Amino acid sequence: MEVEKVSAVVEESAPAEAVEKKDVTCEVKGEEYAYLDATGFTSELFKIELRGLPKYYGIGELKKLLNVKMKLSTNKIKIMKPGSPFIFICFRNQEDREAAIKALDGYKWKGKELSAFEAKPAPDPLVRRRKEASAAEGEPMNIKRRTVEASATSLAYLPYEQQLKQKQSEMENILQKFGKELWTSIPTLRVFVEKQRQEHGGLPCAFEPIRPSPMQDGYRNKCEFSIGKDAQGIKRVGFRVGSYSNGFLEVESIAHLKHIPNCMKQAVVLFEEFVQNSPYEVYSAETYQGYFRQMTVRMSHATGQVMVIVGVHLQSLSPDEQQKMKTAIVECLTSEAGKKAGICSIHFEVIQKRQQGQYTNPIEHLYGDTHIEDTILGLTFRISPGAFFQINTPAAELLYQCAIDVAAPDKNTSLLDICCGTGTIGLCFARHCKQVLGVDIVDQAIKDAEYNAKRNGVENCKFFAGNSDDLITSLIRQANIIPEQQESLIAIVDPPRAGLHIRSITQLRNARGLDKLVYVSCSPQSAIKNWIDLMRPCSKQLRGDPFVAKKAIAVDLFPHTPHTELVILFERETETISESVAENAAVNDECENQNDTPMPEDV
Repeated sequence: MEVEKVSAVVEESAPAEAVEKKDVTCEVKGEEYAYLDATGFTSELFKIELRGLPKYYGIGELKKLLNVKMKLSTNKIKIMKPGSPFIFICFRNQEDREAAIKALDGYKWKGKELSAFEAKPAPDPLVRRRKEASAAEGEPMNIKRRTVEASATSLAYLPYEQQLKQKQSEMENILQKFGKELWTSIPTLRVFVEKQRQEHGGLPCAFEPIRPSPMQDGYRNKCEFSIGKDAQGIKRVGFRVGSYSNGFLEVESIAHLKHIPNCMKQAVVLFEEFVQNSPYEVYSAETYQGYFRQMTVRMSHATGQVMVIVGVHLQSLSPDEQQKMKTAIVECLTSEAGKKAGICSIHFEVIQKRQQGQYTNPIEHLYGDTHIEDTILGLTFRISPGAFFQINTPAAELLYQCAIDVAAPDKNTSLLDICCGTGTIGLCFARHCKQVLGVDIVDQAIKDAEYNAKRNGVENCKFFAGNSDDLITSLIRQANIIPEQQESLIAIVDPPRAGLHIRSITQLRNARGLDKLVYVSCSPQSAIKNWIDLMRPCSKQLRGDPFVAKKAIAVDLFPHTPHTELVILFERETETISESVAENAAVNDECENQNDTPMPEDV
């Protein structure tokens, strides 16, 4: 699941904004800024730069500061990278921008004095790269055009055993980095870290061999295909071979990609032919004109069902024209070729500028089943168009079984399923537990989780819609653990790529009775900070005893790509940490007497 960004919220331009827009565009001229006039309202016109940010801050904290405490009307926050000392903030009009600069410039936050000032609109990266290409008489400078195979399946050229060796090595490197950062950022744990390294071959915890995917080819159960034109100008349904910022818009065929199943390829070929013969143009990210933008295909390995969601920019189509388009799409996808591909569910997604608080585009069911179903560990799961579901179902069974094995729950165990999605992990745990309490921020995911529990006759699961940052404490109270009756509490977290917010980490650390935590990460590099926070010594914020990383297991959910899932078991070991702190203090005292500082060779 990426670095968290605030969704852009774009409103129609008001007359007053149009006047201000004219003033701003006078200052920035040239092709790179033509989009300011061509796209209607854009918040790039009313942007500020905010500098002097503290070393550690979360996007959630920043949003709360700007929108809640300071009551600023932000439109979009542009993060350069996690922990960046500066960011850009966009507003809807000049008045809001000026108010923000006045409030933020000189404001002190977390011991740092902020500085805020106007920022010019960003130049169009596509136009900029094309100018570079023109000047260099070829490709944009420093940018190499990649094939669709290299973009989507960069490890496909390697035998699968070699892919696994490479991924095992990469996960070892990440765990080594975790150990180094532990050693550097938590001096009181240095003795403990060194002991762990000696015991586990230089790693901060035990690391088992990577679990291979049972299916290496055609394993993906969901793909989002772009609709555009290839280098020859032919309309295509496939994958982009580069990014807009790098100057590439081309969409190339996915016919030879190993990880896409044949039923998806058949659906793509069918719809590509439809798009090529349609009177409606494909959408252009450069001109903001056109209609067909993307095609999402979901399939079930268990049932063979195929769901298609067609994403369209309606532009100024009349209701009658929209209906004709929808009818034509259904006729295409329900043809004999569509039936052969297994298409049984068709949806229509309206791609539009999202309003504040809107996280998804409107989706309309056009034909057939409203959902499809797949199975994991003997349980059947309903999958809605926008639901999160692990993209490699056979390997997901391995992943969830690994999580169950390392957690080792029993009939006296209550499980907290944080970021539960449609309930897949929690429901797989349910037969091994007393009860499961799940939370997720997406309402539809919770509805799917409740349906899935009922569909499988699971009665010891409850799911709650809301932000896990706010609900973990309530879930722990509801679990009502009674240690005297040998009851235990385990948490399993499977967060987005950016990891858990510090508020969630704090609540998990401070939870009494929670002695075991399983962290499932789809982006282990991004999760290191979470792991370190789980192991930090007690403080005013982290009052509960620290956890200790005990065991890690990598599971290959993404053959032919560099991505890997990592499962880490954390347990509370108060005595182990206390002994380490005491030993570390003794070593430091001895070193001070000798005017020496201990330093491991590899730090």
